[in-house]
Amino acid sequence: MSSRGVPALQGEGGLSRYLSEIRKFPLLEPEEEYMFAKRWREHDDPEAARRLVTSHLRLVAKIAMGYRGYGLPVSEIVAEGNVGLMQAVKRFEPDRGFRLATYAMWWIRAAIQEYILRSWSQVKMGTTAAQKKLFFNLRKVKSRIGALDEGDMRPEQVREIADKLAVPEEEVVNMNRRLAAPDSSLNAPLRSDSESEWQDWLVDDTLDQESRLADAEEMGERHDLLTTALGELSERERDIIEARRLRDEPVTLEELSQKYGVSRERVRQVEVRAFEKLQQQMKRTLAEKRRHTLAVAG
Repeated sequence: MSSRGVPALQGEGGLSRYLSEIRKFPLLEPEEEYMFAKRWREHDDPEAARRLVTSHLRLVAKIAMGYRGYGLPVSEIVAEGNVGLMQAVKRFEPDRGFRLATYAMWWIRAAIQEYILRSWSQVKMGTTAAQKKLFFNLRKVKSRIGALDEGDMRPEQVREIADKLAVPEEEVVNMNRRLAAPDSSLNAPLRSDSESEWQDWLVDDTLDQESRLADAEEMGERHDLLTTALGELSERERDIIEARRLRDEPVTLEELSQKYGVSRERVRQVEVRAFEKLQQQMKRTLAEKRRHTLAVAG
């Protein structure tokens, strides 16, 4: 899918101009969105794809602004988010009953977070799901509990954050120190009498482009499996699963019990049953895809 027709954000100084420009693109009503999505999916209509992308550029900008605290140019964060949006449009299936924004948010965040993690690779950021969760939520949780921005946190604050994000206390301390450390320019000389720069000594241990594309494709397939399975749940089951299992900070059983007017135990039961249904549906879909692949190959 081409980025032709999508405005580009030129540097930090052009942010206001860019935001003003993307506001000119109209939002789509559900019927319009469905029509354009069908035209793109069934006829590869580039104008339909452009309308879908441009109508969601404001969503990308809104999500991107939430990642401005990592010392990276907002223009690049927005650009990465737009790539994620175009991937979402490319794979979007309107007949599943989801709005594009619901589907695209995952792709936009994934693209931005992957870019940030690549950019922070020189400090050996962890790449497990728990470490990514900690990396992208530590500042927010610290703010909520009133932790100071500088220096080590108090033991009780570390315990609270570790509990909220379900990670070891040691990882909370280490991540806090990494994020609090002042940025050092990679273009700074190693010594005052040296022409060599710090960046000359960095080992590029990131994946090559082919490996990254393969990983992105696999990640997209897993997300498509999840999206298909979610569509088989009832509205309440889907809401509870998304609130309890798919958010960085899960909603408590108490909050959901108040929302639905049932006991916390009842919410827990619905969650467990819905999760089992989700797993079964994903296994069935994957098995069907494998059978189809084998049939075609045979």
